[in-house]
Amino acid sequence: MNIIDLSDDEILHFAEPMWIEVVRASNTGDYGKFIRNFDYSLMKGLNEVEVGRQFANSDLTRSLSEVYDYLGIIRRGQHVTVLYRMRSTKREGEWLGRLVLGFNESDEVKIYGASIF
Repeated sequence: MNIIDLSDDEILHFAEPMWIEVVRASNTGDYGKFIRNFDYSLMKGLNEVEVGRQFANSDLTRSLSEVYDYLGIIRRGQHVTVLYRMRSTKREGEWLGRLVLGFNESDEVKIYGASIF
């Protein structure tokens, strides 16, 4: 199955709960919950110590607002990128949230990338 064949509403059905879990886990510095829906290929490339350092040293990654704006979906290859306008509870301004989703070999929707710019 290819996720790009799903409608926006079907993609958002998967994306929204995953995104809010990533945001909440980032705010609390909970590495286990942060990576819970990551595909194995993404987890292999993450360094728990480095992610923990980012949680500890970045006030942005620990102060993401759970109020955000959905901006759109980009489809490419076997993945979709869901874009969000993000804000911080401590810092002025706006950031771009990016969640990359796709189906793994077991036909489960998994996270292949997540970031704040």
